[in-house]
Amino acid sequence: MGLLRDRHATAGGTTYRMREKMFSIGDDYWIENDAGERVIRVDGKGLRLRDTLVLEDTAGHELLKIQEKKLSVRDTMEIEGPGGTVAKVHKRLVGLRDRFTVDVAAGDDLAVTGNILDHEYKVERDGHKVAEVSKRWGRVRDTYGIEIAPGEDDALILATAVCVDRMSHD
Repeated sequence: MGLLRDRHATAGGTTYRMREKMFSIGDDYWIENDAGERVIRVDGKGLRLRDTLVLEDTAGHELLKIQEKKLSVRDTMEIEGPGGTVAKVHKRLVGLRDRFTVDVAAGDDLAVTGNILDHEYKVERDGHKVAEVSKRWGRVRDTYGIEIAPGEDDALILATAVCVDRMSHD
């Protein structure tokens, strides 16, 4: 992808590849690493009253569950882990551009800004970039890349990208 590559080459950052307009509810989708290996399965649970997606590892163990929150003033999705709520992703109500905030239960909150519809955005914590999403990395048509800085919770960042994609491309 090259966006954070120079720093990641020595620092151990990770890159992932996701497909645009990933799925409809009921469909499954794999997130791949930069070597093309399947690393996380996104399982869209069909026939539910609200959007429910489960992120699983390659062995089928649930990492995180994402659920749409109905009856809220603004679009909201909740990311849950084994111990309860991990984060809530909200669409901001102000401004012409899509922006999202991620209220992290056990840590500093995240902000998602940029061109969301074209998959060209960044995820920041306290003004510092922790991940970047871009179609420039896509070697395969209709894909976009996610580069995550070292030391970050990859599953949380990927779940955030899934939420942003779902809320902005309904």
